[in-house]
Amino acid sequence: MTETGGFVARGFEGVRDVFLAAQANDEGGAQLCVYRHGDVVVDLWAGRDKVNDRPYGEDAITVIMSCTKGATAAVVHRLAERGLIDYEARVADYWPAFAQGGKADARIWQLMSHSVGLPGLDPESGVTANDMLYHERHIGALEAMAPVWTPGASCHYHPITYGSLLDGVVRRVAGKSVAKVFAEEIAEPLDLDFWIGLPAEQEPRVAPHFSPTPGMSADQLTAFIAGMGIDTETRLAKVVLNSFRHTGELIETMNNREARAAEVPAGNGVADAKSLARMYAALIGEVGGVRLVKPETVEKARTLRTGAMVPPGDFAKLQFGAPMQYGLGFEFAREVNPMVGAGSFGHAGAGGRVGFANPEAGVAAAYVANTMLTVPNGPDPRWAWTEELKKAVS
Repeated sequence: MTETGGFVARGFEGVRDVFLAAQANDEGGAQLCVYRHGDVVVDLWAGRDKVNDRPYGEDAITVIMSCTKGATAAVVHRLAERGLIDYEARVADYWPAFAQGGKADARIWQLMSHSVGLPGLDPESGVTANDMLYHERHIGALEAMAPVWTPGASCHYHPITYGSLLDGVVRRVAGKSVAKVFAEEIAEPLDLDFWIGLPAEQEPRVAPHFSPTPGMSADQLTAFIAGMGIDTETRLAKVVLNSFRHTGELIETMNNREARAAEVPAGNGVADAKSLARMYAALIGEVGGVRLVKPETVEKARTLRTGAMVPPGDFAKLQFGAPMQYGLGFEFAREVNPMVGAGSFGHAGAGGRVGFANPEAGVAAAYVANTMLTVPNGPDPRWAWTEELKKAVS
């Protein structure tokens, strides 16, 4: 029998029922939290911390993968409100060394919308996946790198470099890293159990992630890409494949103390669902007397920036269905990540984590799990609760 706990407010019982039904088929554990108009209406947990053989309870925390990108975006938006960052400005205006490699005209909004043309690093750079844990070990290679497409001309996910690039800007305008600004200006005022760079004293709470099925190896991925008719010997392909390789290695590494202690603002945030949902709730309204950004900033954040952009070159062959749509640091609702429909913005993370908000519905929600599921071209089956949530708030 699945071990469960938590509560739901009246009217949200369907959300609980679907969440628990999904977790009954999951050998791991998960948490689900929903805020409505600044108050918690769903706070649930279920299943097991399989690695440590204990319940996945209220106090469990886990690596939330790319949901961390939403926290990084929130930092940038706060700094933009203070006039320290202009979304339309050239990156080199804040970070002169970034102008190398033909990037002098690249814009901040392009860093935030995965359209700047730096999805990974050239293999020839010698930068390893472990180097991506440390800003000083790889940022010079990104400064010198020529983009693999003209910034703003195409869009392709920047799994790790998204965080590195925005961290480079934040360090220059704020004098401290994304992780430090997040801790001081977001996590502390909101009393979040959410860190980018986990303190040692929090380690006993971590529920490590695991995968019930083996992932695709680098060689298998290369073969798959080639099978789609993509020339894997082009510089574009080599950079993209290198980014996939680094990402896969880092996902495994995130189960180690070194990686959780590092600052990787694209993917090593550690949190519980309640804290991730609370952050999104404070983006769209006041929570405990704290609102992170103004309504007009939210509107800028969820204004589409990538339009009809598709992946560059032959990688457009990997475009299945509607293209990825990005605003300033956030994904929008689409078939594979429905959230609660139009107007929703947020970010998913590898293996099924997700956090988002919808201002019109007054809703913010987060789902955090330790089982790594990969569902190609479709929503995670454990996200069925989003449909019930949509019904509850409509």
